[in-house]
Amino acid sequence: MTRYAFEEQQDVLHRKLMTMGTLVEEAIHKSIKSLVERDVQLAEQVIGNDHVINELEHEIQSECFRLIALQQPVGSDLRRLGTMLKLVTDLERMGDHAVSISKTTRRLMAEPYVKPLIDIPLMADHVKAMVRDCLNAYIARNKEAAEEIAARDDIVDKLFSTIFRDLIEVMTKNSTAISQGTHLLLVAQYLERIADHVTNICEWIIYMSTGKMTDLNK
Repeated sequence: MTRYAFEEQQDVLHRKLMTMGTLVEEAIHKSIKSLVERDVQLAEQVIGNDHVINELEHEIQSECFRLIALQQPVGSDLRRLGTMLKLVTDLERMGDHAVSISKTTRRLMAEPYVKPLIDIPLMADHVKAMVRDCLNAYIARNKEAAEEIAARDDIVDKLFSTIFRDLIEVMTKNSTAISQGTHLLLVAQYLERIADHVTNICEWIIYMSTGKMTDLNK
């Protein structure tokens, strides 16, 4: 395979990864929208479309391994392929969390909410922005942007603490709210985990750009 053909194959993989990222971002948005608006049809759409994200993960992984085996890349080429392998794993897990949120919509569809959903959608807005921005940082190979995006995980963590505290208070005062409160706590936890996956991606963006691994979870 010529150098030109190798670069063309990397570009194809890059485009597939961007498609996967867009689908994951849409899944997160739709899952929270389904929860807030009690839109079970939208939730089922997220659940039903998850296989598309999974298939893209497998396609990208298989092609990355094929190129590594055939071309034995080194330096920046190897870092780029290695970063793609890590990114698709984190993106697939984000999609799984969106599915879990959608399943919560399905479980709670017949119940009035124990408290207005204010902080969960706010938390989701921050998480979605982190996902979108980390994909842009990957495209630009922007180390500084990756560091800034990862730092925003602190905002998500603080919102999670607020949601946790508020729901525990509701459940303490009203035992009938325990089941729903637990499900809503899990939704907040899914969002917090998505933000953690974004941080992982930011670490790999820095690695791709510099060749050095950086712990952004400190």
